Amino acid sequence: MPSASSAVSDSGRPVPSSLWRDSDFRRLWVGQTASQFGEQAGLVVLPLFAVLTLHAGATELGVLRAVGQAPILLLSLFVGAWVDRWRTRTVMVLTDAGRALALGAAAVAGLVGRLGLPALFVIAFAVGALSVFFDVAYQACLVRLVRRDQLVRGNSALEGSRSAAQIGGPALGGALVSLLSAPIAAVSSALFFALSFLSIRRIRRVESAPQHRERPSRVWRRIHEGLRFVVSNSALRTVCLASAAFQFSFAAVMTVYLLFLPREMHLSGAAVGLALAATGPGALLGSVLAARLPNRFGYGPVLVAAAALGDGVFLCVPALHGSPAVTVPALLAVNFVFGVGSQLVNVAVMAVRQTVTPDGMQGRAAATITFVGMGLSPLGSLLGGFLAEAWGLRTSLLVTATGMLLSPVVMALSPLVHLGRTLPAAQSAPLTADRGKGDSG
Repeated sequence: MPSASSAVSDSGRPVPSSLWRDSDFRRLWVGQTASQFGEQAGLVVLPLFAVLTLHAGATELGVLRAVGQAPILLLSLFVGAWVDRWRTRTVMVLTDAGRALALGAAAVAGLVGRLGLPALFVIAFAVGALSVFFDVAYQACLVRLVRRDQLVRGNSALEGSRSAAQIGGPALGGALVSLLSAPIAAVSSALFFALSFLSIRRIRRVESAPQHRERPSRVWRRIHEGLRFVVSNSALRTVCLASAAFQFSFAAVMTVYLLFLPREMHLSGAAVGLALAATGPGALLGSVLAARLPNRFGYGPVLVAAAALGDGVFLCVPALHGSPAVTVPALLAVNFVFGVGSQLVNVAVMAVRQTVTPDGMQGRAAATITFVGMGLSPLGSLLGGFLAEAWGLRTSLLVTATGMLLSPVVMALSPLVHLGRTLPAAQSAPLTADRGKGDSG
């Protein structure tokens, strides 16, 4: 049976040579765009509601963010093993429905005056858990929908949609919390997830039917195979370490940042949303550049330079003083540059991962990197809250922003920096429990 990355789909239909002529890719793209809008708005709505309405302190905000990120640490490896056994379309549709229901419940609780911190913790955990499933599934889905020579363009399109969401999502979430209410803001996120549900469920390309049940021992074996595969590949191993350094520090930065903007800089919820939304236009530019710069300068140099630029610009934030008329344009510039650098890294890293990973290992490789890379985010959020309480907002922001520079340092000291304009071929995957024992290659 031909793979989904070949010129013929599993249903026997030819895969169009142009991504935008492929109706199934368009449906995935629309669904992913809507999902990202819902997620980006939600990432601002819940923390701002806690800070501005419930008057949460630094420690409480750190706990709230950690609770929302905890599913990454708890579930990623299992999700990777499961997604490789399920139809990705089914996973994405179910998670969209679940997130819409969770945020709809938040809206109802808010309207009846029951949306306190305990309810926010529960909702944040539920949405975070479902997002882990969706994020792993859509990355695996792309590989099953398009040819390998279309992966960079496909990733660039999907990351571009995420950029558009970063433009509108935070601004929309912050404005709705500031001008209307948290329940209305939660409804907006729920509607985006509902739109994603409607679009993705219309994907027609048939994936080969996976087995839905397996013994627990086989689940653990498949998780071990995913870990072993990533560790054995020098490029993926470096991606894991660099991502872990970045995500830990970035989680700490954002906990302090979401306190620093309204309390130290005296910005309204709408202004905070606007400042965060500047990441979107930068990421949109980064998506465009990601389709060109690696082919000219090589993947390794682009990764290191983009990470150093995007992470290093946050060191400017603790130095900001003055009225919103001065600080907001500066924050817009900082977040724009951060968006360019981070998006260049995101697209290039995803292209590297998808290219060197065989089809049957895509879900587990994505989940392993997510687990290692983002598994430390809850601890970073807790650290950010602790430092903000102990050292003050400005000093804590400087320290945590400095920690983000560990990521480009890790890449610069690894073989990843030597990647050229051509990516290596896929590495052989170990034999799975269903195919027998032993290693391949």
